[in-house]
Amino acid sequence: MAFLLVPVLVLLGLAAVLVMWGIGVYNGLVAARNRVKESWAQVDVQLKRRFDLIPNLIETVKGYMQHERATLEAVTAARAAVGGAGTQAQRLEAESGLTAALGRLFAVSEAYPDLKASANFASLQEELASTENKIGFARQFYNETVMNLNNKVQMFPGNIIAGMFHFGAETFFEVKDEAQREAPKVSFS
Repeated sequence: MAFLLVPVLVLLGLAAVLVMWGIGVYNGLVAARNRVKESWAQVDVQLKRRFDLIPNLIETVKGYMQHERATLEAVTAARAAVGGAGTQAQRLEAESGLTAALGRLFAVSEAYPDLKASANFASLQEELASTENKIGFARQFYNETVMNLNNKVQMFPGNIIAGMFHFGAETFFEVKDEAQREAPKVSFS
């Protein structure tokens, strides 16, 4: 009878180790998924700040840029697209469009010395630049947490537990517009 007890105890010990390992992997996946959600929330906070700054910027610019109606309308339309985005993927795409439209707005503003000298415009431009920096850092952190989660979901043996409990890979925050990848051209003439 005692000779049967040893194999049973070994099997029970092995089962306990496997269960503990599974619990550890599952908890690691939950923690990684929650870090992704939290990091997206940080990106979202900064994107909302930028979204809220844009109407003030447009109102400041309107009086100076009568001939640049298309640029202002593009920024307004891009902002509306962000507000109307339903899914995270749609939001990421709309945010890329808004970034491009704002870039065009600031490029066009260079042709208006009175606008550039406006204290209100300068203040808004500085706030927006600060917000863009914060968005950049938040995007970087989000992408790091997505990579961590995706590694856990896709690498063996974590992929076994991830598949059992329907953990999926997340989408990186990427620049879709090729024009945003190019270095800006600065001219002091």
